[in-house]
Amino acid sequence: MMRSLAVCLALLALPAAATECRQETYQNNVYAICEVDAMYERLELFLADENGAVFGHFGNIDAALAKNGQRLGFATNAGMYHEDRRPVGHYIEDGIEVQRVIPNAGPGNFGLLPNGVLCLRDGRADVFETTDYLDQAPACRDATQSGPMLVIGGELHPRFLVDSTSRYIRNGVGTSEDGTRAVFAISDTTVTFHEFGSLFRDHLGLKNALYFDGNISRMRAPDLGRSGSGFTTLGPIIGVVEPAE
Repeated sequence: MMRSLAVCLALLALPAAATECRQETYQNNVYAICEVDAMYERLELFLADENGAVFGHFGNIDAALAKNGQRLGFATNAGMYHEDRRPVGHYIEDGIEVQRVIPNAGPGNFGLLPNGVLCLRDGRADVFETTDYLDQAPACRDATQSGPMLVIGGELHPRFLVDSTSRYIRNGVGTSEDGTRAVFAISDTTVTFHEFGSLFRDHLGLKNALYFDGNISRMRAPDLGRSGSGFTTLGPIIGVVEPAE
């Protein structure tokens, strides 16, 4: 689904802003980190085009945006998906609900409760724990559910173990309390959940953070020379939409 002409014009009217991406080492693990100012940058979710064909790759989204005088800046995969690339959990794109909220526990990382929802509204981005999301019922323009939560109200997920031996490439997102700061990270070295959650809470100072996925994870970060290209077809993707220069 692609946005309307009105959205394109609104993008042109926004003050100039750029996603800040950097590589950092924290507790001997290397991460690529991209910070988005949700007040001035347009974060959007992408799954399929107007014909229902799954985008799957960052380049396909960029090509579709170019038809409207836009381009894709920073981007990353944004939640778990089935073999046909349908979202496992709750998914809203441009106000249209594709998949309902899944509140119950289940197998795998997604069902390791508490899980959560990233909610995008004009001018802000927020990570909610799923039951809190259901209670508050925010009017999200876009939303994606994934799991587990990495940080919940300033506390690490209670199932994370300091001495865990489960190490994978991982990516996720954390948001500030005022919703203006959305920070995305992907590990360039294998990390445990405890290490990854600690990155968001202790290093980035974020009280709520959500895990997206593991080894399939990719990040498009032009400033870091990362195209995020790969052979694996992704499901939900989140990215910053910019006017084409």
